[in-house]
Amino acid sequence: MPIDKSWMQKSRVSSEYHKGVLEFLDFAFSNAPGKEMLPCPCIRCNNCLMQKRETMYDHLLDNGIARNYVRWLMHGEYEFCEPTHTSTNESDMHDEMQEMLNDAFGMPMPNEESERSPHVHEEFEKPNEDANKFYNLLREAEQELYPRCKKFTKLSFIIRLFHMKCLNGWSNKSFTMLLELLKEAFPEGETLPSNYYEAKKILRDLGLHYIKIDACPSNCMLYSKEHANENKCVVCGVSRWKSSDDHSTDEFTNSAKKKKIPAKVLRYFPLKPRLQRLYMSSKTASHMKWHVNGRMEGEMMRHPVDSLAWKNFDNVHPSFALEPRTYGHGECFDRD
Repeated sequence: MPIDKSWMQKSRVSSEYHKGVLEFLDFAFSNAPGKEMLPCPCIRCNNCLMQKRETMYDHLLDNGIARNYVRWLMHGEYEFCEPTHTSTNESDMHDEMQEMLNDAFGMPMPNEESERSPHVHEEFEKPNEDANKFYNLLREAEQELYPRCKKFTKLSFIIRLFHMKCLNGWSNKSFTMLLELLKEAFPEGETLPSNYYEAKKILRDLGLHYIKIDACPSNCMLYSKEHANENKCVVCGVSRWKSSDDHSTDEFTNSAKKKKIPAKVLRYFPLKPRLQRLYMSSKTASHMKWHVNGRMEGEMMRHPVDSLAWKNFDNVHPSFALEPRTYGHGECFDRD
């Protein structure tokens, strides 16, 4: 039987929302007999924290439910349960941008109710680095691409352009040339960045960072830790730098400044923040914990969790197995 989820889009103070929360809790805990705690789908917990029914009820009323949690996979709804259409317009670009920022930063979106409440944004009264990034991107997400443009905001259009750049292998120079052409073609008052580097600066806080580490051209070593300040390879003796230095001239002093350019650079993508991002998004968090909340009991092996090796690991390390989120790290390091 289809599940009515239209209440998820209602105001938190409405009777429809209050009734929907009670029906959701009945549904979730009836599908988990014997369990006192389940993942809380409120905006703050985002299905990453386990809560009791009473606490979850308070969270859903105080914080609101994550509106992009349209299939309740963490609470007993499986693929054959088709949800009814909610009042959400999935093509609504503004809502998509807000959901993306919420997933990226794990912060609730400001709304009319939260602006009136003095307690909702207590953690933002003293802006920290993440909060500043969040609100800067939020401003870009609400800024028109050009006057009276209804289909794109500045942020959503730049994201689409970068997506096309990655899919089609555009060079940075061609991306800048396209921006210059679009700025000429769009109506007066457009808000596009002037070049690739300005556009990249806007999206920098959305993406996951990488670390650049200089490397030996012959792949003998990395210039890190105790070798971070070396100028040549300790194995083969090859210089760390390119032979032809990049010369730049200061227009005021006309003095040539030499800038050392590494011969080879390794770009390292740290694992931990990527695992954290998978758990921060309600779209992917449920899949990361499927091995606990979504698997089906039986003799058939559907997932590595059904294997003897996995079960033996759980028996040897029971404290590790109790927390579903630890397997995001465990699958990377502790299993074959």
